[in-house]
Amino acid sequence: MPTLVVLLALAQAWQTAFPIDLKTLTTEGEAPYFILKPGYQSTFTGGGGKLVITVLNETLEVGGVMTRVVEEREWKGAGLVEVSRNYFAMDPKTGDVYYFGEDVDEYKKGKVVSHGGSWRHGANGATFGLMMPGKPSVGMKFYNEQAKGVAMDRAEIVSVSDRLTTSAGTFDRCVRTRETTPLEKFAREYKIYAPGVGLIQDGDMVLVSHSSAK
Repeated sequence: MPTLVVLLALAQAWQTAFPIDLKTLTTEGEAPYFILKPGYQSTFTGGGGKLVITVLNETLEVGGVMTRVVEEREWKGAGLVEVSRNYFAMDPKTGDVYYFGEDVDEYKKGKVVSHGGSWRHGANGATFGLMMPGKPSVGMKFYNEQAKGVAMDRAEIVSVSDRLTTSAGTFDRCVRTRETTPLEKFAREYKIYAPGVGLIQDGDMVLVSHSSAK
């Protein structure tokens, strides 16, 4: 019989391996908490900033895997500070959504000054991670990004029954994740996802509107 110490260690382990057939993934669909349909757009505000996430009508092969491109544009005040192109694919059977990297442009005074945090599955030892499981449960812990020394975000599901009211509406049965990274010892951020909508809170940014996919 496994000892209690072993069981606790297993319970606390971060999942880094995802045994799936990458050829079966799709670039378009709607998972319970994540939408990959071209034209779907979500707008967030908070902390003096604005964030717009758009599922583009565009795909890209990343490390031999065809992915959907999701663009994020972030402003602080009136100034654009970051544009990223994120690459996702979905398991049509389980609803699990996997993350295959991002290309980042950081802006200052209207000019690109950095590409910090950029990574792609299959390049420089980086490999894909799990963004959101199709059937999340409290206690699940998994890496979103696995690019050593560059991008190593990971998420732990801490609730599947949150309720959140924003100017976009009231959302029930939401999933809340706590995100950390070994690259920043004290970094911690919470995200909330609503069924049929996707992300509705990202740190201090909350959803103010979302549009239907085309």
